[in-house]
Amino acid sequence: MTRASLNKQPHEVASMFDRVAERYDLTNDVLSLGQDRRWRKEVARAVDARPAQKVLDLAAGTATSSLPFARTGAYVVPCDFSLGMLQVGKKNHAWLPFTAGDATRLPFKDDVFDAVTISFGLRNVQDFDAGLREMYRVTRPGGRVVICEFSHPTWAPFRTVYTEYLMRALPPVARAVSSNPDAYVYLAESIRAWPDQSALAGHLRKAGWSKVAWRNLTGGVVTLHRGFKEA
Repeated sequence: MTRASLNKQPHEVASMFDRVAERYDLTNDVLSLGQDRRWRKEVARAVDARPAQKVLDLAAGTATSSLPFARTGAYVVPCDFSLGMLQVGKKNHAWLPFTAGDATRLPFKDDVFDAVTISFGLRNVQDFDAGLREMYRVTRPGGRVVICEFSHPTWAPFRTVYTEYLMRALPPVARAVSSNPDAYVYLAESIRAWPDQSALAGHLRKAGWSKVAWRNLTGGVVTLHRGFKEA
């Protein structure tokens, strides 16, 4: 198994990410033309982690996304269901409390975290509504969720060009830099099949989150979604 299907069986997705772990961060940087760095900075601003706060970083992979929260003095828990990703992350950042966990059955008590965030990972959760409910469960009253995910460009001509890039240009580029290029065919397909901004906001509200809002980045290629758990 080198890639997952859009059925998103957890063992398939985890195995796929295990195989891309070693060069995952480099591949993302190349495929996004360096935009992933800007997107992660925007996530850090939206989460607004503070000293002594508890932050859960889901689908953290190698913990590249977790480091900005740790630098603020927050206690950040990088969590992922790919053991391969966690192993690479632990090798590079041994001091972080890496935790293996499934987003639909999180290994944490209720009302623990001040903030829960997930970047480019909700799309890979088989039952992402269950994932949104689990994020709500482990967030303390008054806490927040920040989701960074690929979305749908808002300008129609650009949306067409972007779709062509995903399906035609992305796989050849991935073959040049990734340790498992077939995985990026799945990633391209999963992006195209993902709900748009308004639809995902509806899923957040259905899971219990309030004050739901979103902000487009790079013309809607990526969208930041935010919600709060009422105190």
